[in-house]
Parts: sequence; C-alpha cells; structure tokens
Amino acid sequence: MFRIGQGFDAHPLVPGRSLILGGVHVPHDQGPDGHSDGDPLIHAIIDALLGAAALGDIGAHFPSSDPQYKDVDSTTLLAATVALLREARWNIANVDATIAAEKPRLAPYIAAMRDAVAKAAGIATQQVSIKATTTDGLGFIGRQEGIAASAVCLIQEAE
Repeated sequence: MFRIGQGFDAHPLVPGRSLILGGVHVPHDQGPDGHSDGDPLIHAIIDALLGAAALGDIGAHFPSSDPQYKDVDSTTLLAATVALLREARWNIANVDATIAAEKPRLAPYIAAMRDAVAKAAGIATQQVSIKATTTDGLGFIGRQEGIAASAVCLIQEAE
C-alpha cells in the first residue's frame, strides 16, 4: 500500500536569526522566526510525512509550547518523525519539496539540502528532490518579509 502526504510551512524573516533551509546554513542577513531553528523546508517535509501516515502534524508531536524544542535543529525532528513512521510500519519512497524565497539565491545550496534531508530521513539522496522559486515580487515572500516551503511525499507500507 502507498500513501501520499503534503505539507506547507511559512515563517516571517527577522534579523538576528540564521537562515537554515533543509538543514543547511544559507548566508543571509535574516532568518526565519520560529520556536525551533525555524527551517520551513524541513517542517513542510515533516508535515507531509506525518500526514501520509495519518499520524497528525508537526505541532502535535513537537509543540512550540514545549521548551525542549526551543532552537532545536529541525533535522533532529525529521529523524524523530521517520522513527515514528517506521514504528507505524511505513517507509519513505520519495520526497519532493519547493522553497519560495525572493532572496537569497538558493541554487548553490540545493545539493547540500538534498544530502542533509536524505541523511536525517535515512534515505538515499536520489529519493529527495528540492527546488527553489521566487514569487516575482508578489506577497510577503516577494517583499522579503517571509519564506515558505511546500512538500509532498510518497510512503510505502513496510513488508
């Protein structure tokens, strides 16, 4: 049996925070405001995986009200999510994600993001696709007030 999941996350950008996307530090003068490291790409992937397995959402498992998740590396949360999936007898077939950001240019970091996501999820880099786009100046992303990511995944029942 296969299941498909989708996830979305967005964060405002603020000065004084590191920009972490897909577990990779991307040099920029702003970063996502969030309880954890604020990595919207990983958060969208986590929600896609949890949704596919019908295991709730990121807030149910890693609530922002819990101090243990303050400034936590989101790849740690992804690894914990994959453990939940495996416990429920699901394996990841693939992940496909898109980051929407006006700046900085993300193409030079995509390969490292794919590697970091794959490593945290315990899958091959070839099972992870990450793309970046802009909104051509439209909306909060275009005004460089925030950053967003969406993800879809396919999971397969473990044998």
